[in-house]
Formats: sequence, C-alpha cells, structure tokens
Amino acid sequence: MKKLIFFAATLFLLNTSDAVGQCNSENLSSQCIPKLAAGFNFLKSYKIDGDGGNKEKVEYSYVFLKGTQYMINICAPAQPTDGIIVSLFDSNRNKVASSKIDNQFISAIAYPCNATGVYYIQYTFEKPSSYCGGSALGFKR
Repeated sequence: MKKLIFFAATLFLLNTSDAVGQCNSENLSSQCIPKLAAGFNFLKSYKIDGDGGNKEKVEYSYVFLKGTQYMINICAPAQPTDGIIVSLFDSNRNKVASSKIDNQFISAIAYPCNATGVYYIQYTFEKPSSYCGGSALGFKR
C-alpha cells in the first residue's frame, strides 16, 4: 500500500511540474531573432510569460536613441501572435506604436525614434490560447 501511495504521489508531482513548465518563452525568444527584417541588427530578446493568465501584462524598458529605427517582433506557439499585443510607450508613457491595428494583430512593429530616452515595451494578451511568447528587439540606423 505504501508503494502505491508513493507511486501515485510521484506521478502527481511529475504531471504538475509539466503543467507549470509549459511556457518555453526562452525558446520562442530565440526563434524571433532570425525573423527580424533585413537590415535590422539584433539587440535583445524578451520572454513573454503571462503565467497562464495570472499576469495581465509583461513589461520591459530599453533606452532608445534618436535617429535610430527599432523593430520589435513577436513569436508565439500559435501563429501569428496568439493574441499577444506589443505596445511601445515613450518616456512620458505615451503610446507611440502598437501591433494591434484596426482589430488586426501584426507580428512586428517598427518605430523611428525621434527622441532619446527610456521606452517601455509592454506585452498584453487578448484571448490567447496560451499566455506565452517570445520577442526580439532590433535596430538600424
């Protein structure tokens, strides 16, 4: 009987650890890097893990330089973006770009920076099948 209980407990722990580890945002971030448009140089990758819906948004910041064009793309398990929206905010928290345009989800945004400063890259979710994705930031001058 003790062996049966131990076996059942072990099986339960294995199954719950798989459920927790389902979001492989690191792998999705790596997949995004070669998908940057021609002429853009890779800067940084971002993990988008909405913790199974427990997080409404995932946010990062990065210093953008005036006179530089930036591209942010999204990679998700379900294409093209699985309901992940990337929005870019300037240092005053004004939205300057979004990957949701006229109720259409696009997988990348480009932004020509007109003012040096801290910009906020915010990922939100709209009816995703999984709250999981990856992203890459690139630049060109």
